[in-house]
Amino acid sequence: MCTWHRLLLEDYQFLPAIFRQSNLALSNRQGLTKLGGGKRKNNSMNEKLNLKIEAALSLEISEERKEILQTLIDFIKRKRKAEAPIRLNFICTHNSRRSQFSQIWAQTAADYFQIPAQCYSGGVEVTACNERAVASLDRFGFIMSKRGHSNPVYIVFHTEDARPILVFSKLFDDPVNPHSSFASVMTCDHADENCPFIPGAEARIPVRYDDPKAFDDSPQEAEKYDERSLQIASEMFYVFSRVGMN
Repeated sequence: MCTWHRLLLEDYQFLPAIFRQSNLALSNRQGLTKLGGGKRKNNSMNEKLNLKIEAALSLEISEERKEILQTLIDFIKRKRKAEAPIRLNFICTHNSRRSQFSQIWAQTAADYFQIPAQCYSGGVEVTACNERAVASLDRFGFIMSKRGHSNPVYIVFHTEDARPILVFSKLFDDPVNPHSSFASVMTCDHADENCPFIPGAEARIPVRYDDPKAFDDSPQEAEKYDERSLQIASEMFYVFSRVGMN
């Protein structure tokens, strides 16, 4: 049984309360649909996810991408040195694919390296977390539960006892997201170019990714979603590994 929040939600309006509460047991999962049938392990990532993390850690990152990521590394390091909250809001147009991957992998990497970061995501339009992205995360070994239909909330865990990562499509300034003292990390060119001002952000950091949407309903669909997820995992693990270095 996980030990964090009671996540049996009746409506998205109750989501902000989740972030104000702590030390509540996730003791009632009625109405939540379990995704995947993998074996859970307390206090450790499951074997499938561990293998994906090993693959991400071994993936080569170009010098060009490292230069792009350095701005994000520097922001996190400054916050850590100042003992200030580290808040990252990953933003793309629909908050349905790349920003969701980024939020989940950044939080996973932060927890892996024991960096106290709080990772969020949002968009400039509300749609839904794309089911293809959800399927990719499931293939990678995340523990996932779902509530709702048109814009469902996914409760994501990298380990059973971890803080849940709440994933659903929302605007970047949704009540569950930070409204001051955060970095907006722009994960797509459209949002970066068409949303020039993010209120409350103290830093704006472009870290753009190609959209796997280009391969929807093609024979390469699963491969390309997994490829993008692994790239983002690799870069987020690189970022937090550098933050953890003296």
